[in-house]
Amino acid sequence: MMEWLTRLTPRARARMAGVFEALEGAGSSNGQVFILGSLVVTGDAAATAHNILANEALFRLGFLLSVAGVAFHLAWSLLMYQLLKPVNSTIAALAVFVVLICCAMQALTAFFYLAPLLVLQGGHALSGLTAAQTESLAFVFLKLNGAAFQLDLVFFGLWCILTGYLIWRSTFLPRILGALLMIDGVGWTLYVWPPLAVYLFPVIAVASGLAEIPLQLWLIIFGANSKRWHEQAGTAARSSATSTRLHETAV
Repeated sequence: MMEWLTRLTPRARARMAGVFEALEGAGSSNGQVFILGSLVVTGDAAATAHNILANEALFRLGFLLSVAGVAFHLAWSLLMYQLLKPVNSTIAALAVFVVLICCAMQALTAFFYLAPLLVLQGGHALSGLTAAQTESLAFVFLKLNGAAFQLDLVFFGLWCILTGYLIWRSTFLPRILGALLMIDGVGWTLYVWPPLAVYLFPVIAVASGLAEIPLQLWLIIFGANSKRWHEQAGTAARSSATSTRLHETAV
C-alpha cells in the first residue's frame, strides 16, 4: 500500500486526498449528524426507540456511512502524511499518531451507534427488562455515542492544527489554507469542554466551512505543485543527510 502511494505524483496524491476528504465528510456527517439527528428525540427515550425501529433501514444506513467514514478518514490521512512528510517528518508522523486515535474514536462511535438497535431487538436476551428500561438503555448508548463523537472531534481538531501547520510551512500548497485549517482545528478542540463548544458552535461551523471546503476543492481541482514538492523533498533529504553525518562525526 505504502509503495503504491509513493509512486503517485504529488499532484495525484493531493487530488486523491481531496476525494477521500469529501467522502469522509459525506459519510460521517450524514451518518452521525443528519440521519441520527432525524431519529433522536431529545430527552424522550420512548419516541427515539419508536423512530429507530420504524426506520430500521435508514438507521442501518447511517451506521454503514459512519463505518465508511472511518475508512475514508484513514485513507485521507495517509495520503496527507505522504504529501506533507517533506515539510517536517516528525510533525507529520505525530499527525498520523493523532489521527489514528481519532479514527479509533470514530470506530467506537460506530459501535455505540448500532448498539441501541441491538438492545431494542434484543428479544429473550433482555426479557428481564421492561419496555421502558430497554428504551432507556438504548438511549444511554446514544448518549455514549454523542460523547465519543465529541472526543473524536477533539482529536480531529489536533490533527487539523498539525496538518495546517505543515501546509503553512510547505511551498507546494497555499499558505492561507494552512492558516485556516489551524483556526478550524482550534475550534474543534473546544469539544474537550462540550458546553462551551455547543455555545460557540455557530462560530466553529463557520470556521470549519471556511477551512475544510476550500482545502477540499483546492486538493481536488489543483492538487499540489509537483515541482515545488520535489524541491522541498530534496532540501529535506539533504538536511537529513547532513544531520546524520554530523551525528556520526560527533560519535
